[in-house]
Amino acid sequence: MKDSNNSTKEKQSKLRNDIVTSSCPHDCGGRCVLNVHVHEGKIVRIESDNGEEPQIRACLRGRAYRQRVYAPDRLKFPLKRQGTRGDGRFKRISWHEALDIIASKLKRIKEKYGSSAILYIGYAGSIGCLLHNKRAVARLLNIFGGFTATWGSASAEGSHFSSKITYGTSYTGNSRDDLINSRLIILWGFNPAATIQTLNTNLNISKAKEKGAKIISVDPRFTDSAATFAHKWIPIKPGTDVAMLLAMAYVIINEHLLDQKFLDTYTIGFDRFKEYILGSEDGIIKTPEWAEAITGVAAINIEDLAREYANSKPAALKMGFAPGRTAYGEQAHRAAAVLAAMTGNIGIKGGNAAGHGWVPIGFIQRNGQFPGLPEGNNPIKEKIHISKLWDAVLKGRAGGYPADIKLLYVTNANPLNQFPNINKGVRAFNKLNFIVTHEQFMTATARYSDIVLPINTHLERNDIIRPWGFGAYYIYQKRVIDSLYESKSDLDICCELATRLGIDNYSDKSEDEWLRELFRLSEDISRDVSNYDTFREKGLHKIKVDKPIITFQRQIKDPENHPFPTPSGKIEIYSQQLANLNNPRLPPIPKYIKPWEGSNDTLANKYPLQLITTHFRSRTHSIFDNIKWLKQVEPHAIWINVADAKERGIKNGDSVLVFNDRGSLTIRVKVTERIMPSVVCIPEGAWFKPNKQGVDKGGSPNILFKDEHSPCGAFCSNTCLVQVAEHFQEE
Repeated sequence: MKDSNNSTKEKQSKLRNDIVTSSCPHDCGGRCVLNVHVHEGKIVRIESDNGEEPQIRACLRGRAYRQRVYAPDRLKFPLKRQGTRGDGRFKRISWHEALDIIASKLKRIKEKYGSSAILYIGYAGSIGCLLHNKRAVARLLNIFGGFTATWGSASAEGSHFSSKITYGTSYTGNSRDDLINSRLIILWGFNPAATIQTLNTNLNISKAKEKGAKIISVDPRFTDSAATFAHKWIPIKPGTDVAMLLAMAYVIINEHLLDQKFLDTYTIGFDRFKEYILGSEDGIIKTPEWAEAITGVAAINIEDLAREYANSKPAALKMGFAPGRTAYGEQAHRAAAVLAAMTGNIGIKGGNAAGHGWVPIGFIQRNGQFPGLPEGNNPIKEKIHISKLWDAVLKGRAGGYPADIKLLYVTNANPLNQFPNINKGVRAFNKLNFIVTHEQFMTATARYSDIVLPINTHLERNDIIRPWGFGAYYIYQKRVIDSLYESKSDLDICCELATRLGIDNYSDKSEDEWLRELFRLSEDISRDVSNYDTFREKGLHKIKVDKPIITFQRQIKDPENHPFPTPSGKIEIYSQQLANLNNPRLPPIPKYIKPWEGSNDTLANKYPLQLITTHFRSRTHSIFDNIKWLKQVEPHAIWINVADAKERGIKNGDSVLVFNDRGSLTIRVKVTERIMPSVVCIPEGAWFKPNKQGVDKGGSPNILFKDEHSPCGAFCSNTCLVQVAEHFQEE
């Protein structure tokens, strides 16, 4: 790539007091405005948007980003492992030596084992950027001959799959400002008070409540959203959401509360679903009493919610991604969409399709891809699900996997911390010939790597940022300061590696030339923003939207000329695509399938507590876990119900051991009535730090997860049985 140093004008500006517009590129639910105050080339303060409405206000993580940029444990130069993997012993080496080693290993592995032996894990660390993200390495490896790739979203594979099957698209949501038109809002596994979940979600829920909307939270925990917004909390056992939704469907059918005209006009297959609900298929009528035994929700509460949803049109059933992160989580999302159709709440003001929830503005895919650095074509087509990576490495082709993995390349990710069954992951890492990681801190993945390369932060480079989920704005993420220490961008590293690999067509553009090209290729940005140079100078472009965006409004108003993007052109309650698979684990209509490691599993006799994992207000996955400011906001702790704690002799603040057959961790305990009995919760993202006995002292719940995905590929972080030991003493 051409020289991407700051221009003279940019350098001179850093000598003055300056305010530079930027953003966060992480997979946080926001991607908000950061107004970064710079004095003599150093960040001194970070504020957020205070301009015209709607304001794009940053959360505490973005406002604390200065602490991350200048963190004392930030990686400063390339490192080479000295001791055994995981013991943290590294020595400083030059960039020249580091890149020579990596290039040599790539060449040798490719020559000896083929390109499929190279596994690349690039994930969501800088997913909001158009240029500086995981695509840089994917592009390099594709030109080099290809690599084994991964598939599966840890966040929302269940929701995404279900919306594609039912509606033909993941763009199923109304814009958040439409919530003010709702009479009823059901927050089902949805906690935007802690996780943002797209620009101004909380603000618009507040406005809806002020206008008179009733808000109900369905969740195993009394979340911050329930405490702030909800008129009623309905606790439910993890992994049983579909049973409750089916029982609600029974009430709506049995009491003739459904919108039959809507079903006849816009859907296909409702009769098959109705037969299942009424027990014609399996002899089980899906009554509230049936669901009570499964979900722990009283039948009367299921009946009341069903009636209220059916009679409160327009109503918004807001399904979070959490119900889909279970053993058969895709069924819950499909059932929720059927309820939305049964009540005619799709394509209208104040309603909601209960789908994946993207809105077609500010976040548009083309051919299944978001605009960004061109990756090229990977000749190796077979991919490995993120939940099966460790088995793929350990067993290889002999175990039925598509490759014998020898080399692992990691960027924008921390898989040894964030993917399931960490102890098996350690065994897999130790089998690999070579591991290289691009990182900013010594994470668990970096600690087990052979070469670690220091990456600059997004405040040390230019880029263009898209909203998370959707939003009527774009941000030119300006370089705020020069790259600290010896850090480089992923793209700059790949340019230098390309030369060593004999690749001469990797990049012929400077950073600014790439951004101009990506601006031009992004149909929505180039359409909404008239001038690149003005956009780069201003930093923030807000799109004028006069009224809420109602997804599927055209399909509902004019179905003849605007069919749904499904094979039938209608909302597919019965999916012929799934019927053709003939897979009982993916039935053509949404069904209740008993999950593994649920409360009724025989394993519950040994491990009686259901573990759920939630997003944490002071972390974005494993990002920010080392920032002291944010650690003070809310301590990392396991939530346990008062009754469960009493049974085990546990007191609030005790250090406890949480364990199952896959691993164990120590963590402080929070004894609370805000979680239902027999359920415990550990926030995701804490850094894995095993002691000599293999007990994780960092408190990463992923050490406890089964490395298995749902039939559609959903990440099952809310399907896990554990035990909590009383009065565990620290070493």
